[in-house]
Amino acid sequence: MSGLLDNCRTPSCDCIELGEKRNLVASIVSGSLFFIGWWIVIDASALYNNGEYDHAFHTCGAIGTVAFFFINSVSNGQIRGDSYTDGCMGKTVARVWLFIGFLMGFGALIGASWILFGFYVVGGKQPDWPGIAIFLQNLLIFFSSLVFKFGRTEDLWG
Repeated sequence: MSGLLDNCRTPSCDCIELGEKRNLVASIVSGSLFFIGWWIVIDASALYNNGEYDHAFHTCGAIGTVAFFFINSVSNGQIRGDSYTDGCMGKTVARVWLFIGFLMGFGALIGASWILFGFYVVGGKQPDWPGIAIFLQNLLIFFSSLVFKFGRTEDLWG
């Protein structure tokens, strides 16, 4: 039963084979997601600045942005152990660094969920758009991190 799906093949679609342009497309999609996330929360902050929006809620977006840089500052070669073999900055430190970045990203996403549901949905603050904007911002920043990290074939400058 464990080898049930071993012979199943998914059909390959030649129309979405990116080849050499995969890094370019991943960078553009990731940057667009990151930009849209921040644009949404800036829009909510500009529209609802008279008490419906607490500006301390920007903390989740800032932590998500730092997590984006944490996750993408470590190359895939460093995680596999291809780049560093000597010294204290080996693949273990790179993996711990990546793990801390994912923890920060998930923490920002969970914090944004708590803000959305704790303050806006259950708490009864009206309107709901600032809470939705904070959640969408962190969700898009997290997806941007994943697209940039795993959408590339190799390092951008390597």
